[in-house]
Amino acid sequence: MAEGKLFYVIGPSGSGKDSLMRYARARLADNPGVVFAHRYITRPVELQGENHIALTETEFDSRLAAGLFAMHWSSHGLRYGIGREIDVWLTKGCNVVMNGSREYLQQAREHYPELAAVWVEVSSEVLKARLQARGRENATQIAARVARAAQFRLDNGGAYVVRNDGPLEQAGEQLRALIGSKPKVASCA
Repeated sequence: MAEGKLFYVIGPSGSGKDSLMRYARARLADNPGVVFAHRYITRPVELQGENHIALTETEFDSRLAAGLFAMHWSSHGLRYGIGREIDVWLTKGCNVVMNGSREYLQQAREHYPELAAVWVEVSSEVLKARLQARGRENATQIAARVARAAQFRLDNGGAYVVRNDGPLEQAGEQLRALIGSKPKVASCA
C-alpha cells in the first residue's frame, strides 16, 4: 500500500506560514497527489487569516471525545485539531500539508515518525513588522512573540527550512517544490 509524506509546517506567528501555504496550494491545485489539511480551531474565521474550520469549545470537546482528531493541542488560549482524514490521505499515497505547532512537534513525530518538519524562518525585524501590521496583538504581546521565536531551535531530524524574509514568490516556490515533489498516486480523491 502506498504511503504519502506528511509535511508539518511550523514557524512563529507572523512568519508567513498561511501566506506560503495559500501560495503553494494555488500552484499545486492541479496536482492530485498533494492535499492541504484544514485545522479545526476554537477561533472565529477571519477573512484575511488561515482557512480553518471554526468550532466552539463544545464542538471541539465532542469531536475530541469521538476520536475524530489525529492531533490536537492548545496554544495562546485556543485549541487546534487536525482531523483523522489525514490518515486516509496518507494511506492513499498523498503528500499531506498541515499547519502545525512548534510545541507539539515531538508528539506529532511520535504518531507520524516519517513526517517532514518545514520550518518557516523569518528575521526578528520582519516578524515584528508583520505582527504590527496584522493588528491582533498589542506591543507587549508582539515583543513576547518575537522573543519566543528567537528562543526556538529546531533539531534537523527530517527538517527543511524555508526562509521567508523576501518576496512571497521566492519562499512560496521553495515550499511548492518541496511538497509537490514525487507525487505517489494519480489521485487522492
